Amino acid sequence: MNPIMFHIFNLEIRWYSFFILVGVILAIWLIEREAKRFKIDKEVMFNLCFYTIILGIVGARLYYVLFNDYNFLEIFKIWNGGLAIHGGIIAGLITILVYTHIKKLDVARVLDIIVPALILAQALGRWGNFFNGEAHGFATTYSFLKNLHIPEFIIQGMRVSDTSGLYYLPTFYLESLWCFLGLIVLIIIRRLKYIKVGMISSIYLMWYGIGRFFIEAWRTDALMFFGFRVAQIISILMFLSGLIYMFYLLKKGKYTNLYNKI
Repeated sequence: MNPIMFHIFNLEIRWYSFFILVGVILAIWLIEREAKRFKIDKEVMFNLCFYTIILGIVGARLYYVLFNDYNFLEIFKIWNGGLAIHGGIIAGLITILVYTHIKKLDVARVLDIIVPALILAQALGRWGNFFNGEAHGFATTYSFLKNLHIPEFIIQGMRVSDTSGLYYLPTFYLESLWCFLGLIVLIIIRRLKYIKVGMISSIYLMWYGIGRFFIEAWRTDALMFFGFRVAQIISILMFLSGLIYMFYLLKKGKYTNLYNKI
């Protein structure tokens, strides 16, 4: 696939940047729309999104460099590419914790508002990996991918060469589908009558954690740490954190701290 969408004079506009931008725009729209229900100031939420996105990108770059070549000078060589979503999530979480503390906002509710938008942005961002020819899985055959009911244009985009007859498993596509499905689940759950503040975030942690853990096992470009796939380690921690948090919330009374109680 051609990673370049089009040129403006000597400037390259890449598909990867396009999908990130679309994801960011839709995420901010979704966040502001939900925040409005709880009468949270629009400017406050926009500023939170701005700082979280900027520092999230920095965190994603730092995380990638840390576990890829361990050379911190590479952090500034952004033209070489390389971002890792888990680094972005960690940096974004830290930003949200600090910002909500300063603005005296309910951090649990703010996180519940943000995570559906986050998983939507993740689903869209994976399509940038498709055009970059990255975040794919093991080599396989056309018939194997066809039997998985993967769209033809994706299969052809995963072709290694015209002569070998080998294709890559499109793990980017599997993760994108998992994230889109997660978005639907989160949107439905947050409209339930007795959902508690914090449950949406805990479900996100478990949902993305378990999906990424299994998908990561098939990827050929995984970041490693002492022989272990870093993303799988973080995914396990995400799942366990979400599970423990969920048990904690379920111990509270049925009508305590309801998400939809405005």
